[in-house]
Amino acid sequence: MQKGLFITFEGADGCGKTTQLTLLKEYLEKNNYKVITTREPGAKGLGEHIRKILLNYDGEVSNRCESFLFLADRAQNIDTIVKPAIEQGKIVLCDRHTDSTIAYQGYGRGLDIQEINMLNNLATGGKKPDLTFVFDIDVNTSMKRVGAEKDRLESAGIEFHNRVRSGYLKLAQQEPERIKVIDATESVEQIHNQVTKIFNSYITQLLSSQEKLNSEVKNN
Repeated sequence: MQKGLFITFEGADGCGKTTQLTLLKEYLEKNNYKVITTREPGAKGLGEHIRKILLNYDGEVSNRCESFLFLADRAQNIDTIVKPAIEQGKIVLCDRHTDSTIAYQGYGRGLDIQEINMLNNLATGGKKPDLTFVFDIDVNTSMKRVGAEKDRLESAGIEFHNRVRSGYLKLAQQEPERIKVIDATESVEQIHNQVTKIFNSYITQLLSSQEKLNSEVKNN
């Protein structure tokens, strides 16, 4: 594998995605992959300040303003962390990315999804994840896991979070090759086993495609 990979972890708050990201990082490092982790919002530096505004600001934040703050954080993350790491042949594991904006601001807040897609493309420079895990969980269970202390988005209400969950599942139906849905109510170990199985299958297919391409180039 000559170039790096960009893998994103998505799902409702309390779905266990951050735990699974950490477990995959440990698994990959044991198998001699070079790995870095990042998150949205809140990548190192400027992103940490944007995260504080998005999650903890107690004043009024319009839906459009919220979206642009996420996009600003995303552009910074892609330009300063993700792209340089991929160019160095590293695997980037990112806690939330473009699908979160579509699910939360598009399906959840009701903003125009085509417009969000256009803005996402602008913020990322057209860079899409190679593989995405969506950890699916019902809203009641996710809220119980989050507990009493909720940030601004976690406090948006049951109907909002049901729309977000529906949005994630629709995205998975639209891009089944990239987005893999995993039942987040299973045990941590069971979920981790599914994640590693999907990752290894992806790598096998990727290497096979590269070998086929190299063979075709050689024969020509």
